[in-house]
Amino acid sequence: MYQKPNERLAGQTAIVTGANSGIGEAVAMALGKDGANVVINYISNPEAAEELAQKLSNDSICGEAIAIKADVSKEDQVEHMFKQTIDHFGTVDICVPNAGLQRDYALHEMPLKEWQFVLDVNLTGQFLCSRAAIQEFLRRGMRPEISAALGKIIHMSSVHEVIPWAGHANYAATKGAIIMLMKSIAQEYGPQKVRANSIAPGAIQTPINREAWETPEALNKLNELIPYKRIGKPSDIGAAAAWLASDESDYVNGTTIFVDGAMTCYPGFTTNG
Repeated sequence: MYQKPNERLAGQTAIVTGANSGIGEAVAMALGKDGANVVINYISNPEAAEELAQKLSNDSICGEAIAIKADVSKEDQVEHMFKQTIDHFGTVDICVPNAGLQRDYALHEMPLKEWQFVLDVNLTGQFLCSRAAIQEFLRRGMRPEISAALGKIIHMSSVHEVIPWAGHANYAATKGAIIMLMKSIAQEYGPQKVRANSIAPGAIQTPINREAWETPEALNKLNELIPYKRIGKPSDIGAAAAWLASDESDYVNGTTIFVDGAMTCYPGFTTNG
């Protein structure tokens, strides 16, 4: 996949939350391969986080990587993660609030604690990381020799920011809310050259949705929802994140990029519904 080294992000530091597996891992890899220093945030499985950090640090075309444990739903832990990052690397240029989870229930059976837990991680976590990132961007100021932007925030959303998802109302509600969080940041801080965008993955082959793709029967059923007729790979999202973090996308601000094989084109209506 990575055939030639690319240095679009050389000299920059990125924090990627939930980066020790799945989409977060692929984003961390892609940013590192583009030359960025990367903070691998995790909450569990520290061995995987340390292994990824070591892998990136040992790659001659990558920047340095370190692993930092932090629960993104906790204000003090997010602030400590940013402090550790700044103490180690000097600043933060790119923030990818990726950490997210599902707790699935029919709405009439959903306990309040499960509703709140998903909101705390998926939405409040993105707010806390974005706020800390913007505070650091403003404190540090422009570095035009490094990037055309003061800083970049790449929110991890989902096709379910626009596609309703029965049985997953808490998850879908957080992804819908991320649109307005992202757009409000882009509107408020665009004049200071902060760029905020979102990536909305479709069906991606990760552990969180293993049941949807691990058998040929399940995969065939899933592909009925995807006009491009293949499930996405985490590297598809990593590639989009690296581009959004680079100056190649400098005029892209306040938008969602759907990486979904055209799932949002509602293939059920191919034959008039």
